Amino acid sequence: MNKSALQTELTRSHKAFLDYIQQLTDAEFSKKIGEKWTAGQQLEHIYLALRPLRWGFSLPKLAFRLLFGKNKRPSRTYAEMVDFYQSKLQQGAKASTPFVPKPVGLDRKSKLLAQTAQMVQKLNSQLDDFREQELDLLRIPHPILGKLSIREMMYFTIYHVQHHHKSTMQIVDNQL
Repeated sequence: MNKSALQTELTRSHKAFLDYIQQLTDAEFSKKIGEKWTAGQQLEHIYLALRPLRWGFSLPKLAFRLLFGKNKRPSRTYAEMVDFYQSKLQQGAKASTPFVPKPVGLDRKSKLLAQTAQMVQKLNSQLDDFREQELDLLRIPHPILGKLSIREMMYFTIYHVQHHHKSTMQIVDNQL
């Protein structure tokens, strides 16, 4: 995907998730099955995952190179990133502490929806500052996947929200 397609898909995938969460009843938003996260916790997790990415994208380009090095291989495709992430999950990878949501009350639903939508808008705006080649050249760390090119991180971010959207739907529909 080129930068424009990444931005479009980032918006589309997050909007689909946020629209789904928005229409949930109070009971569905708070539904818990075993150790699985509620819809509210899934929403907070997505927000928590976007926050450091937005901060990271605000770094000067030189900082990317100094802190994380230069990518020396071609970026993985979207499908390759999905496979890479799924293989890590199958090996037992879990969200690290900063990304594990606390219980989310109904009183936080609207604010969290708005904050997440705003975060996606800001990320898309920040992506405008990157040239197409920088998406493959510059790297940023992921807590489970290691150092990824900016393009790979965007592929992950798009898939990540889809993954949690699907999980949320399974919980709400008792399909676990």
